[in-house]
Amino acid sequence: MVKTLIHSGKVGLEGLKWEDRAEKPAGPSEIKIKVKVAGLNHRDLFALSQVHEKHPVVIGSDAAGIVAAVGVEVTRFKIGDEVMLYPGSGWRENSDTAPETFTILGSSEQGTMAEEIVVSEENAVHKPTHLSWEEAGVLSLSALTAYRALFTKGGVSEGMKVLIPGIGGGVANYLLQFAKAAGAIAYVTSRSQEKLGMALQHGAEKGLLHDEDWVEAMGGGKVDVVIESVGAATFDKSLDAVRRGGTIVTFGSSTGDLVTFDLRKFFYGQYTLKGSTMGSFEEYEAMVRFVEEHELHPVVDAVYPAEDFKAAFLRLENAEQTGKIALQIG
Repeated sequence: MVKTLIHSGKVGLEGLKWEDRAEKPAGPSEIKIKVKVAGLNHRDLFALSQVHEKHPVVIGSDAAGIVAAVGVEVTRFKIGDEVMLYPGSGWRENSDTAPETFTILGSSEQGTMAEEIVVSEENAVHKPTHLSWEEAGVLSLSALTAYRALFTKGGVSEGMKVLIPGIGGGVANYLLQFAKAAGAIAYVTSRSQEKLGMALQHGAEKGLLHDEDWVEAMGGGKVDVVIESVGAATFDKSLDAVRRGGTIVTFGSSTGDLVTFDLRKFFYGQYTLKGSTMGSFEEYEAMVRFVEEHELHPVVDAVYPAEDFKAAFLRLENAEQTGKIALQIG
């Protein structure tokens, strides 16, 4: 039997518990992975907000572990290999948007928070050797989201100025790391002086408080690209902070989905607004190579033993973290 973190029956943490499930063999083109570490994401909180009475959900989109078995047709991996998981399925090559068939781990039967999981060999990559298990276990979903938003959609390159509202969360921290590694100049915002201080330690050009005038705080200059995920609370200020002809990329709306802005100002300024979400397997491989090339390390806020999963989820729910939260499973 395999211990698996299942959500069913009740909304929230009350419906989340470890259960024993039958062990699943690896199919011809599949690999079985003994999970070492799984990472938490905000989409896991969304999963907990559902009931899942008829179809219990295995929680989790991120994981890293060791290959324990391989199918007869597997060619890319062998038993004992250290691997990480692409957190989706059905999106192989980079494209303008995800295919209709695209799914994300942790939104159905298949999730990563289990002692063992079985996946197609096409959905795994070798773990970069410079990463610890905790770092590898929290990398995939947030880092891929950041990579696509910053490079594929935002077109960020050396010397460009980037604004990242809401620093402290997983994706925002990767945005800062990736922007700095690419030679861009990164500004960040937060309500928390502590989170701004940590961002400065990780290379931010300047930290801006949420309620101050961002353009004034940046010395009157404006940025080339804003990577937005906060939503209604910051969208107007983000639009004010981007230069004429600049770009806003949005991948989230944590403070509200609906925004109102001056359309005439927008088209006269010839701004560009782009949506983004997660990314393809092609971009995932490119992101992992980028992390290896620059020897980047994810910011890990806390690591909890598997039995303390409720404390881990509460920390995420209360937005107490600065960086990623991990569950030590194996």
